Amino acid sequence: MSTPAIPRPAATILLLRDGAEGLEVLMICRAREMDFAAGALVFPGGRVEEADALLAPSGDALGAFRIGAIREAWEETGLLLAHPPGPDNAVETEFHTHLREKGVTPDHGALTHFAHWITPAHSPKRFDTHFFLAAAPEGQEAVHDGHEAVEALWIHPGKAVEEAEAGRRTLVFATRLNLLRLARFATVAEAVAAARAAPVVTVIPQPEPDGAGGTNLRIPEEAGYGAALFPAKDRPAAGGLWPGQTPR
Repeated sequence: MSTPAIPRPAATILLLRDGAEGLEVLMICRAREMDFAAGALVFPGGRVEEADALLAPSGDALGAFRIGAIREAWEETGLLLAHPPGPDNAVETEFHTHLREKGVTPDHGALTHFAHWITPAHSPKRFDTHFFLAAAPEGQEAVHDGHEAVEALWIHPGKAVEEAEAGRRTLVFATRLNLLRLARFATVAEAVAAARAAPVVTVIPQPEPDGAGGTNLRIPEEAGYGAALFPAKDRPAAGGLWPGQTPR
């Protein structure tokens, strides 16, 4: 047997707002020409970069993940969770330059740890992904680049799942389960409070035959998704990646 690939650190952010019909989450639709999750609805997210750690607060084990989630949200939707003052380091990444020009630094305290998923060991590409909740910044409008993403939309979590069930949208497994979990809450405040109160249990889905020629995926019941066994009915993401993680 081959040695499993080492998971790469990644971060995903669920930006929330209170809409007219209840809780809404920001999602982006991947272009159908993309190799990864073509046409799928995903949360903003991607790999954590070395430069992210330079903006992370000391003593926070998830600091680099939080900064990576904020950076990815900015890169993919234009929304920036930040506050004064600006960063004092001299790293010349596009994100660091933008922060200095605006005189702000990432607001890592605005993020609440929501979930932790690791791509299964049999996948050729693996990610160690932390999911965070955050209230969307006021006075900013979400955009998309028209290349990797062709749509940025606010949607009720339950509606996103319903549209996938009806064949109008594509979701991958981790996205679907996190939407279902989020759909239990009526407001941003309720979702954030529940996440702060619940322990985060690592999820590494394990495939099992369902006895009818299909496959189920087993996850820890204590992870908070309401069950331990779920049908693997979603189209797999290319290369075993999780939603929001582009292979760059």
